[in-house]
Amino acid sequence: MAFGALAGAALTGAAPAGAVQAAAVRLASGVTYQQYDVQAAKGPTRIHVIRADLRDPKVRLDLLYPGAVAARAPVSQLADTQGAVAGVNGDFFNITETQHPGVEATGASVGPAIASGQALKAAVPDGQRFGPALPPGTSTQDVLGMGVDRRVRLDGLTLAGTVRGWGGKLPLGGFNQYALPVGSIGAYTSAWGSVSRLRATCGTDTDRAAPCSTDTHEVTIRHGRVTATADTPGSGPIDAGTTVLVGREEGAQQLRKLSVGEPVRVRHRLVPATSRVPYRFAVGGYPVLRGGAPLPGLDATTSAVRTAVGVSDGGRRLLLLVVDGAPEYRTGLTIAEVADTLRDLGAVDGFSLDGGGSSTLVARDPGATAVTVRNHPTGGAERPVPNGIGVFSAN
Repeated sequence: MAFGALAGAALTGAAPAGAVQAAAVRLASGVTYQQYDVQAAKGPTRIHVIRADLRDPKVRLDLLYPGAVAARAPVSQLADTQGAVAGVNGDFFNITETQHPGVEATGASVGPAIASGQALKAAVPDGQRFGPALPPGTSTQDVLGMGVDRRVRLDGLTLAGTVRGWGGKLPLGGFNQYALPVGSIGAYTSAWGSVSRLRATCGTDTDRAAPCSTDTHEVTIRHGRVTATADTPGSGPIDAGTTVLVGREEGAQQLRKLSVGEPVRVRHRLVPATSRVPYRFAVGGYPVLRGGAPLPGLDATTSAVRTAVGVSDGGRRLLLLVVDGAPEYRTGLTIAEVADTLRDLGAVDGFSLDGGGSSTLVARDPGATAVTVRNHPTGGAERPVPNGIGVFSAN
């Protein structure tokens, strides 16, 4: 992949052989911003890159999100509210519900999410995701996360949970998700927000557009006891100390056995597939590069505006990449080209996030009080998104 010339000097870090790029701009201790022009297969493309050095004790990462799973806000607003020096948009999300008239799109993300060490949600079934087709061998449970050891990893997070009551125990099938597996029970907490929970009972594990279930039930549990029941999932904020259980099909039939006043215990946690280190933050998407090699089966034909993350140096260095959406660059990159570009920039592992109109990279110049958007979003303005990756620096 050839890189065109930009005014400036050399980059501090890896770059493709023969590349000429804009000078790196220091945003804060351990954090830089840089842009490149790329000659991709379908035309010229500009990319914007944030590099974060986690070996610097002043640098940390966390999830940017608007305070609720089922909510959205522009990346610049999320970054300024949380005090990030830089950031990009995050996971794919429930953006529309054209197949289910009368059902509200939740705005909630597809994959698992952890913010400041707190689990926010688990993954929807693969067939319920929004976004391009997943590469072979990947799933909605894939995440990029940073452990409490300050190292970034590619991993997977599965939900482990139970509902104990009516003299027995059942597995929990969902946690603050916009879509529940068929026949399951899902738990919703104050982290969900106030959006209707009806969407959770629509579609199937293999068909997002399938009709909503007609067999549903909801149970509200406060301080360990059932306080209310309903046949239709409700809406509105959920108080702290309260869990709402939503069941569909077999899950609904089990929940109907509960009556007001009965004791019920709900437990849930996200379990890493590989890491033994707890995660401080995690965001969903899918891997495109592992151990310096692109994943087999990556799409090499569909070019688009992209957001991606590269990891190197044993998880101690991170780069955030966003493709510009200006008309002269909008041909973008294929997913295969994203993997190659991340590798050329020095990444060993790579992870794809939501793209298109969601792709946004923001950065705050030294001495500035707010971030600015460095790319040109394809829609001409920032799209509100459910989450993102924030880079923070103590100085």
